[in-house]
Amino acid sequence: MKKIYTIAAILVAFSLHAQFTVTVQTTADFKDQDAILYTLNGSRDIIASKDQSKNNTWTFKYPNHYMGMMKVYFPSSNNSFTFISENKNVDIKLETQDNKIKDVIFLDEANILMSSTQDGSQKKELILPALTQIKEYYKDNTDFGKALKIEMDKLSKSTNEIDQTAHPFIYYYKTNNNKFLSKENSKKATQDDLINFLDKSNDMLETSSLLRPLLIAYLNIGGNTNVDASVDKLLDRLKVETPRGQTVLSELIDIFDMYDMKTFKDKYLGLAKGLKCTITDRLASTIKSNTNVEMGATFPNYQFQSPVNTNAKSLYDIKADKKVVIFWSSTCSHCENELPKLLEKYGDFKAKNIQIIGLSMDTDKTSYANRITAFPWINDSELRGWHSSYVDTYNVHATPTYFILDANNKILSKPEHVGNVLEYFKLK
Repeated sequence: MKKIYTIAAILVAFSLHAQFTVTVQTTADFKDQDAILYTLNGSRDIIASKDQSKNNTWTFKYPNHYMGMMKVYFPSSNNSFTFISENKNVDIKLETQDNKIKDVIFLDEANILMSSTQDGSQKKELILPALTQIKEYYKDNTDFGKALKIEMDKLSKSTNEIDQTAHPFIYYYKTNNNKFLSKENSKKATQDDLINFLDKSNDMLETSSLLRPLLIAYLNIGGNTNVDASVDKLLDRLKVETPRGQTVLSELIDIFDMYDMKTFKDKYLGLAKGLKCTITDRLASTIKSNTNVEMGATFPNYQFQSPVNTNAKSLYDIKADKKVVIFWSSTCSHCENELPKLLEKYGDFKAKNIQIIGLSMDTDKTSYANRITAFPWINDSELRGWHSSYVDTYNVHATPTYFILDANNKILSKPEHVGNVLEYFKLK
């Protein structure tokens, strides 16, 4: 009996330990204390763990089996970097300067190999065609011609051959990226090829970052003129009652939203809302973020972080007959063209008791601060870019994005451009 109890105790103790750990070290001048570890589901980052610095070292213990892309994010400085897990310990050293990541040094075999493989693939795809053109101007018997030939031969050869048994995720990523997404092979794939792959692939599809590019490739095959039929064919094969079917449905809704394909977005969002089966967290979040910003919905409240030009604590605290909410960035060229047109009419907005609230997607505090000096309306920013909380809450896919609210914060209009905003208020 004693032996049985001892073995059981060992098994319980083992279950409490991590399946693998991710260890991140930074130089002593890096000031961040908190860090967040993310896994991946399609194109959506999923929080897996959080840790605080101990002597500029973070150790994340991941309790489950996982093969795929991961990310560590430092919220205070808005630094992040990606890497892979093959269900083995990961060791990373960051070189930093002025509290920014300057270089990521991988110390584990899998990430060293993945980095080398990606570097080789990029050179083959981007540099080899240029060298091929240059070579036409140099004879093979010249020193430069010989050097060109050596480099071209090196790039022409397949990048590192991957041992599938030793490195299953790298093999999966490289093989399928090359087969379906490389310039050399992407045009050869048919819709049926992609449907079969999306249907039969293992779970590394969701964790590989390949899913969204594959779906976009699927929609574009052969200059697709019947999107409905293509999507219906795909979803019929995958079954929207399954986790994969729902992840793909969620991705497609986001794709249609991102590319302003409203008819298709509305159709498949309606399909998602009408499902009677158990809904995955991934699809539920897509439904919720879209429901938040439907016409006539009450715009969710936002608690300001460091607002300027107001004493209000939240969006709801601002009292006005109408509100124009803009998601923008100082690095967005469209914003640079559009926001000055609002500025020209700002006096007219004030006269009509219309408040403008700018929520910035910036990450650089100086760039943001310099730009808002020209904007007299209410401005705020989390300085976390696309990691900002309002990205998911308000289903933001691009900048600028506009919403017009009534006095009770109900959504009256979702203008596509600044011209639509001015036209709505008859200020053109």
